[in-house]
Formats: sequence, C-alpha cells, structure tokens
Amino acid sequence: MEVVIVPDARAGGELIADAIAALLRRKPDALLGVATGSTPLPVYQALAAKVADGAVDASRARICQLDEYVGLPPGHPESYRSVVLREVVEPLGLPASSFMGPDGSAEDVQAACEAYDAALGVAGGVDLQLLGIGTDGHIGFNEPCSSLASRTRIKTLTEQTRRDNARFFDSLDEVPHHVITQGIGTILDARHLVLLATGEGKAQAVADTVEGPVASVVPASALQLHPHATVVVDEAAASKLRLAPYFRDTYAAKPKWQGL
Repeated sequence: MEVVIVPDARAGGELIADAIAALLRRKPDALLGVATGSTPLPVYQALAAKVADGAVDASRARICQLDEYVGLPPGHPESYRSVVLREVVEPLGLPASSFMGPDGSAEDVQAACEAYDAALGVAGGVDLQLLGIGTDGHIGFNEPCSSLASRTRIKTLTEQTRRDNARFFDSLDEVPHHVITQGIGTILDARHLVLLATGEGKAQAVADTVEGPVASVVPASALQLHPHATVVVDEAAASKLRLAPYFRDTYAAKPKWQGL
C-alpha cells in the first residue's frame, strides 16, 4: 500500500486525475470505477478539465458504479446512476452507453446484484476503482463487520447513514433503507485501488486503515491485501498517521516513471 500526503483536496484531485489520464493513454477503453459524494468531486473536475484542454482523450473510457440505492425510480435525481451521469459521464463528454451499474429498481434485487457482479467480469474487470472512506472505515456501503470476501449484494443502511444522506432529499422519509453495493471481495478484484480521504474527520479511519490490523471492523483495511492500492490524503486526514514522515520520504524519493 502506498500512502501519498498532499496539501489539500484540490491537490489530491489533480494527482488522481493525472493517474487516470496516464491510464487512459495506456488503455483508452479502461473501465473506471467511480464513487459518489463530495470527496471525489475534485478528481472528476480535474479530469474533465484535462479532457476539455485536449490533454487526454477519454472518448473510449467506460464508467462503472460502486453502489446504488434500492427502490428509487429510474431517473430519480438522487439515484447514484443519475449522480454519476451528472458528475462524471456528462462532464467527460461520454455517451450513456459507456456507463454500467446495478439495477436498483429491479424486482429481484438479489438477481440484479449477481448480474452486476458478473457483468464487471465480462467487461474485463475494473482497471482503476476510486474509493472514499466513511468515518467508521467503510468503503462503498460495506459497513463495519462486512465480510472481506463479500461480493456485490444488498445492504441495509444504518439510521446514521440515512440521516447523513438526508441532506440530498426533501426529508429523511425519502431516503431508501437499502442499497446495492460492490462487496469488498468485488472491490479487491480491481487492478488498482485509489482511496481519497480529506478532512480531520477521516483521520482516525485513515490511520486504522493504513496502520491498523486487517479486520472486518474496519472494512477499508482490506486494501492492505491488494497488490496495487494507493491512499491519497490531505494534511488533515493524515494527522493521525504515526508513520507520516516515512510516507512523505518514500513518496518524495519515488521514481517518476512509476506513476501513482
């Protein structure tokens, strides 16, 4: 696992966008796994700017979802499908056909989970999966004590998570109780995992993920098992890392040809 400490969220977004751009130059039809929420927005904004400037051609890129609400009607503005189309697919100038995600409105949700998990494999696997992290160490909607071998499945949202997400809806009553999420085992199938964390509120989760034991109580700690996992954190999110000086030194001495 590589840990990169950057000055702020904007710098983190630029760094990850550079890595995605380099990937697209090597593999123009790369499958990019995206996360929702405010944390990854600087990445999408920086990547869209590179596309607009002609610095990278993303026209053949493919985009896939990390998770989706269950029960929202197709086209609901707060479905994660709509959010990804609005914040990633459209700004990159990609057609809707470049996007793949689970069907949260399916009558048979379990079958939809299995179908999406299989579809990721048929598509050749995720080349780079962008992740955020919860204050409790969750990734996707894999809450603490999720199986580290779990596949795409339905999960019940905790009351706190529903309250946290209520700001995107007119009321708490409108927030779904269930989601489809890639499991931790599914996430670990990606060739490169990139976790972005910003803000002091994420500092303990980052420290537990990077320096603590691999344990299901901190789902993100599973990244320690991956052969190519990168954790990008701003100064505030890095504030509880005991090995921060080591991480700074190793990144400063890293050969440029290695990339992210």
